[in-house]
Amino acid sequence: MSEHKIKFVYWEDGSNWLGYLEEYPDYLTQAESLDELKENLLDIYKDLSSGEIPFARKIGELQVA
Repeated sequence: MSEHKIKFVYWEDGSNWLGYLEEYPDYLTQAESLDELKENLLDIYKDLSSGEIPFARKIGELQVA
């Protein structure tokens, strides 16, 4: 299995860490630590990439002149 990286956006809000996968911004999660947040994001990624969560909206890029 090849390894690749996924980007995520995160921030601290009081005693919680919040974040979402850059490619799937609709799926926000939170945790009590940054490490726990990363675990939650990996779980979400696995569910989204396996098709377990249907009709997931994604972000793409277009090349403009």
